[in-house]
Amino acid sequence: MAEEDYGSFVDWNQMGDLAKSSGPTKVDCKDLKEFKQMARQGYWAKNHKLRAQVYQQLIKAIPCRTVTPDAAVYRDIMGNAATKKPSSNIPLPEFVDGNPIPRYCLKPEAVASAHQIISCLAGQFPDISHCPSLPAVTSLLLHFSVDEAQCFEHISRILAYESSCMTFGDLANKYCTAAHKLIVATAQDVMDVYSDWQRWVLGDLPFSHVVRVLDVYLVEGYKVLYRVAVALLKFYRKHKIGVQGGQGNQQQQDSNKIKADIQAFVKGIASTVTPDKLLEKAFSIRLLSRKEITLLQLTNEKSLQQKGITVKQKRSRRNVQLALNPDTFSSEIVSAKEMHDIWSWIPERFALCQPQLLFTTSTHGCSLNRFYSHCEGHEPTLLLIRTTDADVCGAFLSTDWEERKRGGNKSSFFGTGECFVFRLKPEMERYEWVVISHPELASSIKTQDQEETAASEGRNLDNSLEQPEKPPGELSPFLSARHFNLNSKNTSMFMSGNVDSIIVGGGDGNALYIDSELNHGRTGRCTTFDNPPLCAESFQISLLEVWGFQDAMAS
Repeated sequence: MAEEDYGSFVDWNQMGDLAKSSGPTKVDCKDLKEFKQMARQGYWAKNHKLRAQVYQQLIKAIPCRTVTPDAAVYRDIMGNAATKKPSSNIPLPEFVDGNPIPRYCLKPEAVASAHQIISCLAGQFPDISHCPSLPAVTSLLLHFSVDEAQCFEHISRILAYESSCMTFGDLANKYCTAAHKLIVATAQDVMDVYSDWQRWVLGDLPFSHVVRVLDVYLVEGYKVLYRVAVALLKFYRKHKIGVQGGQGNQQQQDSNKIKADIQAFVKGIASTVTPDKLLEKAFSIRLLSRKEITLLQLTNEKSLQQKGITVKQKRSRRNVQLALNPDTFSSEIVSAKEMHDIWSWIPERFALCQPQLLFTTSTHGCSLNRFYSHCEGHEPTLLLIRTTDADVCGAFLSTDWEERKRGGNKSSFFGTGECFVFRLKPEMERYEWVVISHPELASSIKTQDQEETAASEGRNLDNSLEQPEKPPGELSPFLSARHFNLNSKNTSMFMSGNVDSIIVGGGDGNALYIDSELNHGRTGRCTTFDNPPLCAESFQISLLEVWGFQDAMAS
């Protein structure tokens, strides 16, 4: 068949309809935006040879290191592969995190070739510390390579360009709230469940689906993988609600059972969700821009490194649970279960820390000065309030209270977009920075749509595709609001404090106002968090606690 040049590793009997090439036989497109649409719509999805040719073009255009191992390097290292039978007994490197090589309609000997390629890649890229998607990517690219050496070169270009994996938990928390609540309610270790997110996309999805994801990924970059993973989480929740009659089993289970359940759902997704439907759902999700996700990753990695956790150590994070220990945790306001739920809302780099009680009115008295003296020097902090009506509310505050002194005698707001307010009783709800759910209220030099249609990861389909330069000033909403062109300052009033009071949230009201005696408070809707009153609008404080974040890895 015509595809044999690019299909020598493929078991065509397993390919089904994909073995029958049809549709267009060439791609004649110079416009990047149009090319993106063609990838999303599956323009070359029914022609194996055309898909292979497009992949050659896309991978060749990936900018990477000055010296990147190519096919000739592979041949020099491995010798004449044609005279050697590859062995599947070659162990996979530790950095793939135990993920096996998916079959993906390959011949048995092709799986052995994948082992050989990955082994060679491990030797050529000694700095790789975590790459769980490598087995799946290798299997996929064998479909569209003429030999092992070409597959090796293609993967080398991708590895030389891509950064390490990023924080999926933070994104699921913000953009897949209902499904995230389901995972929090049913899994004993949320982060352990989310540690498999790459495998859902590159490993568990059936070939017909994952190859469509790869089409778009090679054009648009890694953000596509996040979109698809979030979409899978949304479909999984819908599946669970359907199976359980809308009730949902809220009993917590071992995380491995939840992971196995998600894996089984993803592997069988073809019975309910087509590749087109999966991509449609993925691209209907309004995520952060690529730049913002990258900066979130850098922030997370810097924080982890400060705690002594290297990127390599994060490979073992499936063994690191949320650092809250229910046996040792003790609060007069919330239970260990309630604190666990709050911990699941907190940015992942802080959720690895142990809660540390900094201040409580039951011990330190009702004094704002003592509040400041015990809280200064700690960042971030968690404020918990129980009212005399037994309502419980609070706030996650990203910035050291000492920052209030920068304004001198003048009261001013400070903090970042990671701040949020919440209530636990009478019902549990969190209210984030309004810009996260309504990004049209702010822009970081460029709008998201402009950034999305700009150059994809600095890649070029060929030299004739002009791509505008990216402005250097784009920053994440998780950083300081001063980096954003906000429609109103009211949308960035996170926290404020002086000798008379502390305030959380501003603009047409305050989410929380606490007086200097830590005795009386007020709550109302505010523009920054777009929240309703967190309890009775005027309330008396029965107890107030402030918790810090102690490095759980230090000991």
